[in-house]
Amino acid sequence: MGKVIVMFRLMKTKKTIRVDRESAAHPADLYRISHEAQKLDGLAAVTEEHLAFYEQEGYLAIENAFTTKEVEEAKAGMLDLILGRNPTFDGIMFEAGAADRLDQLTDDERQDAVRKIMRFVGYEPRLAQLAYHRQLTALLTRLLGEAPKMFQDMGLIKPPRIGREKPWHQDKAYFDFPVETRVVGVWIALDEATIHNGCMHVQPRGHRQGPVIHFKRRDWQICDTEVMGKPCVAVPLKPGGLLLFDGLLPHGTPTNHSRERRKAVQYHYAGESAVAASTEYRLSVFGSEGKDVEC
Repeated sequence: MGKVIVMFRLMKTKKTIRVDRESAAHPADLYRISHEAQKLDGLAAVTEEHLAFYEQEGYLAIENAFTTKEVEEAKAGMLDLILGRNPTFDGIMFEAGAADRLDQLTDDERQDAVRKIMRFVGYEPRLAQLAYHRQLTALLTRLLGEAPKMFQDMGLIKPPRIGREKPWHQDKAYFDFPVETRVVGVWIALDEATIHNGCMHVQPRGHRQGPVIHFKRRDWQICDTEVMGKPCVAVPLKPGGLLLFDGLLPHGTPTNHSRERRKAVQYHYAGESAVAASTEYRLSVFGSEGKDVEC
């Protein structure tokens, strides 16, 4: 069953309200952790050896990429958007568990009812500061071989108890670029991301296998049978830590069953010379229902 997004108008604000109705539980053996990722200390610590590790393994984890002040300012910016303090912003998707009572939520309850926020950089300068951070931009330039172009910004939120899984997938399956285009994802922890509250999980070297067929099941995802029981690497991060990962690296985040909030932001970058492809091309590469395989 694919994800269903219900859209309706909230009469008082006239904003479009998006609700993620997907709530299916994931199989228990879908995230079998072999070990936790090793992490560098700070963006300045990245050497050519670490860039070679990224090319080989498909990811690089870095703690203390941003200061406590930068993280707190970004969280405050995200909260302002969630609480509707910018009346022109409507890029919010709510969790299904809160869909029927949005107009009754307190401010504290409202931030625990949000699944994600989208396309916010143009509305919130404190979140834009992370996306265009000088040291991060320099590192991305080294990875991409040219100046980076940020083409996607998302705030990824797993509320306590109801923050649902993001199933295993490759990000390039979502993006209309030629498959050979270099794409780097940057996932930044604003709250502590732990194994219990839904930190990132990756399949090292999985990007080297190329595109994998995706299906509309709990989400647009890699079939569970392709990853069931396979060992993966967990990437817990302190606030201000980040994960860099290749656009073809299989990754996912399990459900948050804990009492902890888990807020993160994610930006995607391609080189400034990257040229878009058609959606039809992308689906011919990553599949659509019935592309000579079953799930």
